[in-house]
Amino acid sequence: MSTAQTGPLAGCRIVEFDAIGPVPLAGMILADMGADIVRIGRPGSAAMAEVPGNAVLQRGRQTVELNLKDDAQRDQAMDLIAEADALLEGQRPGVMERLGLGPEHCHARNAKLVYGRMTGWGQDGPLAQSAGHDIGYIAITGALGSIGRKDAPPPPPLNLVGDYGGGTMFLIAGVLAAILSARETGKGQVVDAAMTDGAAILMSMFYAFHAGGMWKAEREANLLDGGTPWYRCYETADGGHMAVGAIEPQFYAELLAKLDLEPADFPQGDKRGWPRMTEAFAAKFASRTRDEWAAHFEGSDACVAPVLSIAEAPGHPHNVARQTFAEHRGIMQPMPAPRFSETPARIGEATGAISVEDALRRWT
Repeated sequence: MSTAQTGPLAGCRIVEFDAIGPVPLAGMILADMGADIVRIGRPGSAAMAEVPGNAVLQRGRQTVELNLKDDAQRDQAMDLIAEADALLEGQRPGVMERLGLGPEHCHARNAKLVYGRMTGWGQDGPLAQSAGHDIGYIAITGALGSIGRKDAPPPPPLNLVGDYGGGTMFLIAGVLAAILSARETGKGQVVDAAMTDGAAILMSMFYAFHAGGMWKAEREANLLDGGTPWYRCYETADGGHMAVGAIEPQFYAELLAKLDLEPADFPQGDKRGWPRMTEAFAAKFASRTRDEWAAHFEGSDACVAPVLSIAEAPGHPHNVARQTFAEHRGIMQPMPAPRFSETPARIGEATGAISVEDALRRWT
């Protein structure tokens, strides 16, 4: 039976083992791009696909329900793996091996398989067997300690930096790179994607700046951490906020013009004047509502934007024009990204639980 997948990854077959955090988002993105993904979950897990969070993160895939502790059902999982280009799993190190589904077992059946492993700490190291979550993973990389106000504890940046930035995106990049390699060499490999490693890579520029004496270790003391008056958020008259990012001199000049402030009184590079500049900016933004300021700055080069909630963002005119969000199956959700000119990505339909036999028929 042919698949209905479209997109740049059409024809790519992936087995995704049910997990939390980065793996479901990776599966969603790869499915949006056209990969034909079969999820393997515990008995009863397919029904959870209708839970609002899962309805988005599990979009575009079908689920095979298997008890992997049962030898016969584990063998069925291996039958799927034997036909796949890649595998995604997010268990603690050693769990898949104990199930008889580790890399050695799988490569014995499928030498070209790319085995994508997603963990917080990595497959080895002193913390490899420890429990953890995003906030702890980014804590030891310097990322968490670089975010937030200097007079308050670092705020949790959702789970964007560790789970999704350092995890999902590096898992996807590694798996796709290894698939390209396998198609050239005929040999698969293991992709060890650790959130600590990925989050550290995301900090590359800041480590370079720090080594060159251009970045202080303390928070709110640097260019991109709120340490400058022209790269931070300001409260408006109605309790909303405006985000200001006028780094370049020409954009800073436009910011002053839109705020009706005299350039001679606020030279951008005079650090001694930054406290007074911050006070002046704060007073200006406090004089109007967020939406009034948004309209005032609309279309300018001042690099100023309203801070929107997740309820408001889908309705922003730019997001509407680009169809960045859309309602799908009754849920407002982000549309696939990035965009492809010749093989457009799309949201696929999930059909709930299917049998291993039906899944294999899709791939043969």
